[in-house]
Amino acid sequence: MKYIIAMIRPERLDAVKRELQKLEVNRLTVSSVAGYGAQKGHLEIYRATEYEANLLEKIKIEIAVEDHFLQPIVEAIKTGAMGNDGYIGSGKIFVLPLDDVIRIRTNESGPEAL
Repeated sequence: MKYIIAMIRPERLDAVKRELQKLEVNRLTVSSVAGYGAQKGHLEIYRATEYEANLLEKIKIEIAVEDHFLQPIVEAIKTGAMGNDGYIGSGKIFVLPLDDVIRIRTNESGPEAL
């Protein structure tokens, strides 16, 4: 099993969800987060004062999958997150090993709990 964490631009969330729905992925967690990478932030003006906004809004998507679903899901996230412009700030995908999963209600574990 693998645990996928993707950081994407907020405006690309709907496109990523559409791509995942094509694969019948219907279990995911989405969170609003803030951070920066190569973009390093940008200047904003608030009440006539200029300041550097160095933490940019991002969306974090988390999905637990069986190994054989990994590549199609990664490709779907890449397709949806990049869109037509794919530029700095399009996002990152992290793939981590997932040792175990336990469904609390039924006490199932492993792939059956996904």
